[in-house]
Amino acid sequence: MKYVRILSGGLFLAAIAGCTANKTGIPALTESSDTAQVVTLTQTGCQFLETEGKDYQYKTQNEKDCKQINSKTLTERKQQFKPLQLKAGKYVFRVTNRDVPYELGFYLRGAGASGITLPKTSGGGLTTGTTQEYEITLTPGQYVFSCPLNPTPDYPIIVN
Repeated sequence: MKYVRILSGGLFLAAIAGCTANKTGIPALTESSDTAQVVTLTQTGCQFLETEGKDYQYKTQNEKDCKQINSKTLTERKQQFKPLQLKAGKYVFRVTNRDVPYELGFYLRGAGASGITLPKTSGGGLTTGTTQEYEITLTPGQYVFSCPLNPTPDYPIIVN
């Protein structure tokens, strides 16, 4: 498996990610052979499907399209977000660019001021139809993930 290194300190790579929902719309959690839990996420235009619980089928050609869509829809959409509830431990975030016609990435970090002390990971290179994996060991706290290149909202993760 191809992994992106865990980034520490103030290092920031602007990247966007993809998501794939299971039948319930919640990211699939499966155990891999090295005991890391796998979180599967699917990214489409301007959104990660699993956290929003609905595919709005936004059609985008570039990040400007998402900025315009988000300015009109984000307040209402945020009310429907389903935070990921995870236990502390080792994870692989398996992110897919399902149908966005430009390169995406993934950025997971601590929320707010905890972004300074909590682990983070990021990376890019998600072209249309590709999947990449991002490995991270999560400690208790509040996190967010997003794709700054799409761009998507910050989606919440709570780790106990």
